[in-house]
Amino acid sequence: AKLGTLERRFAPGGTVAEANHPYSDDDDSLNEAEVNGNWTPQEKALHEARLKAKAKRRLRKSSSRNSTSESFSESGEVAGGDPHSPKGKVNTNDRKSRTGKGRGLPKKGGAGGKGVWGAAGMVYEDEEPDIHDPNYDESYQGDTVYETVVPEIDEKELEKMVNPIVQEYFEHGDTKEVQMLLKELNLGQHKYEFSSLAVSLSLEGKASHRELTSRLLSDLSGKMLSQSEMGRAFDKMLKELPDLILDTPDAPQMLGQFIARAIADHVLPMSFLDCYKGKVDCEHARVALDRAAVLLSMKREMVRLDNVWGVGGGLRPVKHLIKEMNLLLKEYLISGDVSEAEHCLRDLEVPHFHHELVYEAVVMVLESKGDTATSMMMKLLQSFWKTGLITVDQMNRGFQRVYDELPEISLDVPHAHSIMETFVDLCYQESVITKQLRDACPSRGRKRFVSEGDGGMIKT
Repeated sequence: AKLGTLERRFAPGGTVAEANHPYSDDDDSLNEAEVNGNWTPQEKALHEARLKAKAKRRLRKSSSRNSTSESFSESGEVAGGDPHSPKGKVNTNDRKSRTGKGRGLPKKGGAGGKGVWGAAGMVYEDEEPDIHDPNYDESYQGDTVYETVVPEIDEKELEKMVNPIVQEYFEHGDTKEVQMLLKELNLGQHKYEFSSLAVSLSLEGKASHRELTSRLLSDLSGKMLSQSEMGRAFDKMLKELPDLILDTPDAPQMLGQFIARAIADHVLPMSFLDCYKGKVDCEHARVALDRAAVLLSMKREMVRLDNVWGVGGGLRPVKHLIKEMNLLLKEYLISGDVSEAEHCLRDLEVPHFHHELVYEAVVMVLESKGDTATSMMMKLLQSFWKTGLITVDQMNRGFQRVYDELPEISLDVPHAHSIMETFVDLCYQESVITKQLRDACPSRGRKRFVSEGDGGMIKT
């Protein structure tokens, strides 16, 4: 049978293609006659042998392809590339096996690789952080407590920090706010110097500033500053008196008053003065200590020296301020010294109450006899107006008060309206008051009838 087949293939009527491809697919395809059972037993056996050989060739081709991919992976290139992709590129996002083997499922059941949650039902346990881990951060381990650390203020910076606090305190007078601001600062060992700086600034200020400073020291004592720290501050000031006198000649007397007030307020111990007996060489320090001793000896039973600085500003009673201003005007009418009157008015420290001075001055003009008081008061108000000591609001308010009470004043001074009109015109000519204020001055018209029998006709 084999020889017969070969004879047919290489017969003169056969083609060259059939000789070159003895096992082509054309030979495998059978005609209908052969399929219908016209095969001989030899041809049937030969056909089965062909099928087995063809299956072996296909198996060898697949095994050679697998070996080629393994050789690529060993040489450093990516294995398992898609043979049908252009240029053999590999789909890196494919999570299936790239060797062509396996069932095509994800590796490790989905629990492998980065960015995955792990296998279903997997529970992670708490892991102790590794101190050698590059991402290890000590601040994130355990309960971290953050504390604000304020650096201690240097002695050079202390004065720059304390001066604004004390100057603002002189304006508002609130000791609690000063305590709150001091708590935010880390004064450290220089805490006692706050007291000495506050006293030094008050020596250059007014009497009301010194009163506020004494109150501040009293409120800070026992809360933020101890008696020993207060004593250290005053001891430093006694040593600095020669320098303080250059700016404040009365510094020894004022410091003595501060010491006496501090001892009376229990800011300093009772034995503070005894520590300096016979041990002071500085003349100015002795003057301050003697002043304190005299004030304390005058106040028996240690009564608080509340009035050692006088009562400042708006803390004074209204009646007392009115009395002081009346005395000021009377002294001015006697002496005629405008500068002294201005100095006394500034010492009262009541700029909001200057309208009372204007009122009292105008009333004195209405009650006076002659033109002397009128010209002197005119000169005084003009001086206060030019220096800005009395503002427009205070001037208008003082005159308006006289306008409102003029009917009552005229009961005691019958010619009050005419005197008032004359004085107002004079003040307007000297630019002390405004035109609007002059026009607001009340005038009492005089109605004169011709006679009783004229039927009420008014004489023109």
